[in-house]
Amino acid sequence: MNNRALAATAAAILAFAPLAAHAAAPDDAPVAEAAGQPDTDILVTARRRAEDPQTIPGALSVVSGALLDRSYTINTQGLAVLVPALNYSSANPRNTAFTIRGLGSSVVAVSQANDGLEPGVGYYVDQVYHARPATAAFDFSDIDHIEVLRGPQGTLFGKNSTAGAISISTRLPTFEPEAEEELSIGSRNFVQAKAAASGALIGDSVAGRISAVVTRRDGVIRDTRTGADLNTIGNQAVRGQVLIKPNDTLQVRLTADFSNFQSDCCTQVYLRVAPTLKAAARQYAALAANLPGGAYQPASTNPYGRVTDIDAALGTNTNEGGVSAIADWNVGPVTLTSVSAWRFWNWDAANDRDYTGIPIQTSQHIPSRQDQYSQELRFASNGDRALSYVGGLYVFRQRVIGRPISIYGPLATYWLLGGPSAALPANLLDGYGSDGRTDFQSNSYAAFGEANWRPLAGLTLTGGLRYTYETKTGSYTTFTFGGPSGLTQGQINSQLSILRGQVYSAKVDDGSLTGRANVAYDFTPGVLGYASFARGAKSGGINMSGLPLDNANQPALSKAVVRPETNTAYEIGLKTRLFDHRLIFNIDGFYTRVTDFQANVTDTGAAAALRTYLANIPVVTVKGFEADAVATPIPALSLRGSVAYADGEYTAYPNAPCPIEAIGSGTSVCNLSGKPLSSLPKWTVSAGGDYTLPVPALHGAFILHADSVSRTSQYGDPTDSAYTRIEGYTLVNASLGYRNSAGWEIAVFARNLFDANYIQNVTIQAGNSGLILATPSDPRTIGVTFRARQ
Repeated sequence: MNNRALAATAAAILAFAPLAAHAAAPDDAPVAEAAGQPDTDILVTARRRAEDPQTIPGALSVVSGALLDRSYTINTQGLAVLVPALNYSSANPRNTAFTIRGLGSSVVAVSQANDGLEPGVGYYVDQVYHARPATAAFDFSDIDHIEVLRGPQGTLFGKNSTAGAISISTRLPTFEPEAEEELSIGSRNFVQAKAAASGALIGDSVAGRISAVVTRRDGVIRDTRTGADLNTIGNQAVRGQVLIKPNDTLQVRLTADFSNFQSDCCTQVYLRVAPTLKAAARQYAALAANLPGGAYQPASTNPYGRVTDIDAALGTNTNEGGVSAIADWNVGPVTLTSVSAWRFWNWDAANDRDYTGIPIQTSQHIPSRQDQYSQELRFASNGDRALSYVGGLYVFRQRVIGRPISIYGPLATYWLLGGPSAALPANLLDGYGSDGRTDFQSNSYAAFGEANWRPLAGLTLTGGLRYTYETKTGSYTTFTFGGPSGLTQGQINSQLSILRGQVYSAKVDDGSLTGRANVAYDFTPGVLGYASFARGAKSGGINMSGLPLDNANQPALSKAVVRPETNTAYEIGLKTRLFDHRLIFNIDGFYTRVTDFQANVTDTGAAAALRTYLANIPVVTVKGFEADAVATPIPALSLRGSVAYADGEYTAYPNAPCPIEAIGSGTSVCNLSGKPLSSLPKWTVSAGGDYTLPVPALHGAFILHADSVSRTSQYGDPTDSAYTRIEGYTLVNASLGYRNSAGWEIAVFARNLFDANYIQNVTIQAGNSGLILATPSDPRTIGVTFRARQ
């Protein structure tokens, strides 16, 4: 995108918010809020009532909107820099996954691309559950604060989740006029414009708010074949709200939002080659050297050269949005709450799934449409009493319709089957492909409640239960087409070994009782200790990506459904606020055991031909500790530090898929019991700080901000292949700015300040040639931001 178009885009979004909002900032407006109050001083709603997070007996991280702005955290990927327990991975928006303490869905090789599995980490925006993890790839806009909750959730609100929840709260409409505008420009034609405006619409009973964000950036990977820049960014989002307050006891919040992501994205680059147990002629080195038409060389064998030579179309077009209504009615002893929502998600993308300049696979995409409806009714006690409680009902319905399309190219036969020969003509797979339709529907009904009782001064006992009943149905229909005509049965069988049409349907119908218990004690004012037990569950999943075949070469229907997953978590912790609130220090230890973890495994049947499908890992465990501190030694200085240690393993996984280096020509399984859980670094450390230097002569202050995260190595594939190991890294971000008392600010920022090279995620090329692909880190981005508030 050229600079003129970028400038026009920025100007258009800034028009959303008036530069004069009927109320200018006073000359003596505070300029020292960059150091500000620590995030643990804001109120959170983790237990569906406004509370100080230091009084909540459980591990959670709170990130304020102010810190998101100061740290240039614009999406969930950036949030993982500030919250060490959170891990984020996204090969493309559809394949977005996040884990908390190593648990969620990232150990599933297909990530969330399988529509029949629900995520282990719940994702909420303004109390509304988002069922598709892909929606977390969009940029943040007008955020008040974010809460990251650990462990099973469900006795207090929303959808049940086994690993934790990310709860995002946007800023409410205000009756006092206010506006914000922000424009950032940086490296690789990076432009981000944000705007928000709020004020009264009808007297003191109806207020409105509108906010928007647009982000553009050129690509960070160059296609040497076309000269195009790939992995570009093209995000835009708008949110409108109306707040109705006819009196002091009733409040209704109406919201509508829409987000769109359009870009030349997403591809990966050459990382390395793993040896396999296949014949030498069927491994990558020989395949590339003997390629018909001449030996193949990748564009670069250095992943940090950030170049590729893919030869198939690439592009992502996805959008999501919805409407919601939240009503709160204070009837004296309790507050009644209703949360009603409808949301949608559309997805389409063109991919080169062989990630090379070799025409192996010329098209692969899954156009999809998801609609969801949810209704929550909740009651919560008011006041500070010896007995407090929350209870409610929850209904959730979802439907996802997809169209899996895959087409192979001129060299697919050579690369995937061998030849050319009489049995395997060179064009056997050229134009051969599959098409079809998938239809997944789920319905969830739940009743939940939790009570807190203080039998003695300082002692609080908590107990909560949830019963969830869920039904799921799935149908999968695909057919093959294309390829040459006049084939022998043997040649047709060779085609079918690569793609085979399948028709099947399945359903899940089960219920589960989950809950938690907690004991907390206030040792002194500002020192809270607690111990907790929680049980979470996910209902069975449906394999919506195809099934292994039985001995009659028919879909093995017994494999269509995976068993429910159960999560049992124990935690102890200590929360402190010391030295007149100048130091906040929290620490917790945890142990989590997951049975029947829903994952991707290899078929062991005699008729199978190296096929994988969704099934259960018998036992996964994770244990560790977390500690975080916020210090304000002087009013102008705020320091933050966090550390997370997690030791996760496949405790029992006897029939696991084999790592690439142990794969031969036939089906094989490996025993991964005792091996580390993938996508989980053992150590993650984050640190940051803000310093404000007032300059009265300039009617403002200089503000220095920095944050960093360090992660140790991890396995990037669920098989724990040594060739998918991702080395540890340290990422540092910083900014230096000037804030004027009139309400405007200008700053220079750097993302990835020291231009660290690291790998974000890896992929094993289909066909198991041994080629490993990766997404490299984004290079350093330097830019300038102008921000104004009225």
